[in-house]
Amino acid sequence: MVSQLSIGNSPALISIIIPALNEAEAFMGGPGLSLQALRQRWPAERLEIITVDADSRDQTRLLAAQFSDQVIIAPPESRGRSRQMNLGAAAATGELLVFLHADTELEGDLGSLEQLLAPEIPWGRCRVRLTGSRRIFRLVETMMEWRSRLSGVCTGDQVFVVRRAVFEKLGGFQPIPLMEDVEFSKRLRRLAWPKRLPLIAQTSSRRWERHGAWRTILLMWRLRLAYFLGASPETLARQYGR
Repeated sequence: MVSQLSIGNSPALISIIIPALNEAEAFMGGPGLSLQALRQRWPAERLEIITVDADSRDQTRLLAAQFSDQVIIAPPESRGRSRQMNLGAAAATGELLVFLHADTELEGDLGSLEQLLAPEIPWGRCRVRLTGSRRIFRLVETMMEWRSRLSGVCTGDQVFVVRRAVFEKLGGFQPIPLMEDVEFSKRLRRLAWPKRLPLIAQTSSRRWERHGAWRTILLMWRLRLAYFLGASPETLARQYGR
């Protein structure tokens, strides 16, 4: 059974859904402060924020409650990023679903997302800016941008923005442990190329800093190539360490 710490009753136009696991550090830092400020600026009837926690062992749920309209504790069978995002989408009331990583801040006018409500624009993504100051991170940002421009494939760091009707029609994210974002964007791409939104997704560079920038880049390229060639997400998740 899903446990809810707090519930907002007003229908929302935009629903931000955040899957989380032991993200207290992120929620105490910039992303958490950004969401608190966002919650204060936007009225409840226009925006809701839903955090779906996978039974974190730190203060994730307590901190998330400071800015979330709902904090959902995912049962064991609904843990894993794709399942958590689906669980959050099922609880959301918004016409527009925004899937946001816990270590990512949205910069810009959130009202610009409303242009996606037009039927001819089913989904969109943001431009990424990494928090690290090294030049290699500017290269990573550029590569991510051009990959999506040329292929129409996006990753979770770029923030998925999807109209609810489209999300439900496609059945949401596949319950796989890795590459759920790539798999979903490929299905969305059949409907339309993703619209680049006038928002910046400022994402933590902690993954590249912790494991080494070039090592992480090469690992992700290798995993995506293996997925393209037919490797199972379960095998790739073990190699990734998830």
